[in-house]
Amino acid sequence: MSSILGISAFYHDSAACILKDGKIIAAAQEERFTRKKHDFSYPHNAIEFVLNNANLKLSQIDRIVFFEKPFLKFERLLETYVAFAPKGFTSFAKAMPLWLKEKLFQKNFLFNKLKEHDKNYKSDQNIYFSDHHLSHAASAFFPSPFEEAVILTADGVGEWATTTVAIGKNNNLEVKKEIHFPHSLGLLYSAFTYYTGFKVNSGEYKLMGLAPYGKPIFEDKIKKLIDIKEDGTFRLDQKYFNYATGLTMTNKKFNDLFGQKPRDPKNEKITQFHMDIAASIQKVTEEIMIDLAKSIRKEYDISNLCLAGGVALNCVANGKILKEKIFDNIWIQPAAGDAGGSLGAALALWYIDQGNKRSVNLKDDMKGSYLGTYFNQDEIENELKDIGANFEILKYEELIDKGAEFLSNEKAIGWFQGRMEFGPRALGGRSILGDPRSDKMQKNLNLKVKYRESFRPFAPSVLREDLSKWFNMNVDSPYMLLVANINSDKKIEMTDEQKKLFGIEKLNIRRSEIPAVTHVDYSARVQTVTKNTNVRYYDLISKFKEKTGCPVIVNTSFNVRGEPIVNTPTDAFNCFMGTELDYLIIGDCILDKSKQDPNLKKDYTKEFELD
Repeated sequence: MSSILGISAFYHDSAACILKDGKIIAAAQEERFTRKKHDFSYPHNAIEFVLNNANLKLSQIDRIVFFEKPFLKFERLLETYVAFAPKGFTSFAKAMPLWLKEKLFQKNFLFNKLKEHDKNYKSDQNIYFSDHHLSHAASAFFPSPFEEAVILTADGVGEWATTTVAIGKNNNLEVKKEIHFPHSLGLLYSAFTYYTGFKVNSGEYKLMGLAPYGKPIFEDKIKKLIDIKEDGTFRLDQKYFNYATGLTMTNKKFNDLFGQKPRDPKNEKITQFHMDIAASIQKVTEEIMIDLAKSIRKEYDISNLCLAGGVALNCVANGKILKEKIFDNIWIQPAAGDAGGSLGAALALWYIDQGNKRSVNLKDDMKGSYLGTYFNQDEIENELKDIGANFEILKYEELIDKGAEFLSNEKAIGWFQGRMEFGPRALGGRSILGDPRSDKMQKNLNLKVKYRESFRPFAPSVLREDLSKWFNMNVDSPYMLLVANINSDKKIEMTDEQKKLFGIEKLNIRRSEIPAVTHVDYSARVQTVTKNTNVRYYDLISKFKEKTGCPVIVNTSFNVRGEPIVNTPTDAFNCFMGTELDYLIIGDCILDKSKQDPNLKKDYTKEFELD
């Protein structure tokens, strides 16, 4: 038996994973354990979890691999500072001490940290380093259902690369083309995330969610910032940006171009201007991704596409690529950001460096992304008893029936079942669920449960066999990374008066038979559910369909704003008690909010830094 431990850390979304004989055994993000969203620290807890799950001690691990190469990254930082000198000295002075203390000599730093897990771990000779974009590409291709594929990776920046095209065939993967820093689609999108008042490296999905409320009236101005070639390649005009050497993403020249300073999230509300900015950068991003996809399909004549990197989490752009029918098949790594780099680095080592044979799983090798922590019924009951929870234990059929009944009566449910998801999306393991037919569900879940902006959309989970009856789409979307339009027979067209409304005013207009998951542009971020990946979740939706005729439910992550997705039964109970969730279904236990000790309720939301 051969084992590999993959690690990503020190930038954002630290994580760890373990392979046994090339099979993915376990993977988890550090944030779920520390309760610090996007935690970038050394993933001590995540490593402990994956080791325990694999029944291995660190000293028994054959190889350990880190998801990028620190010396190359350091080279890029130094060359950037020299190129822009004397500009950027403040940023340089802030960055260098940490690099010289920890990051540059990362092998030694990792070795000392790894020894904390196992006193018998005594040599650093089994520590390896992978290229950042190779890790991303490997995470997308090797678990995919394809023998051959072209892999498009786009993110902020790795060592030098920001956009990469690679070809994967069987157990090999070769990088063919790269776009280098400072020219970055991910950093361009993050610049607008910063400009609209959201947090970089976490608020990009808010920018995407805001876009449908605006009009792309700033598209031409954005194209003054970026020179886009016919094949989708691009260069950014650095006169408008400050991210290469500064402490902010944009500068005064950028502000002057668009006519406003960056929004102060503490003192300024979102306006139509910010919605139009969001719509504009989203449109430009989609255009670039579509052009890149068209050019690589033409050049390499390969029918399968894999996507990875932070930009691959832009499910709207992914949906547009799908709609264009550029490729016959598309597969997206569910942990497409830096967390997935831990997995990709391990897979690259197993297949590329060691040359191991690859057998393709026609579904994929991600196991539905259910790779995280698991609690058996005894563990759940003991933990609930310890925290003073009042719960009822039901037989399986009754549990599913009750859950579907609650949903059909417009109750909001915390759903904690099976293994935790790996990646940013809740997929029916650690989810908050609701009735998509309800006119008030989106607003109520946002304001009374999630405590976040009212415009934020929710995703539909739909039975795979019913997908095409409700959405203009007929491909698997198990990871909630593709957007599709609601079918025309399910739409409710807006009146002429309603069409005149702007921005958030459109939010409360009923647009379809499932308004809680239908965005203002009649789109939805779809998750398809099958029995073979999550039987409980499938049975719950099936029972809801039996009661209501609707094979769709609302699915959002089980957390509040600023909090990582819940990990333990205690996390779930705290979230349940600190919000206006009506019921919590955890394992075979049902908890009714009205039957809980009110003294156990606390405003725990203040424990988390708002994103």
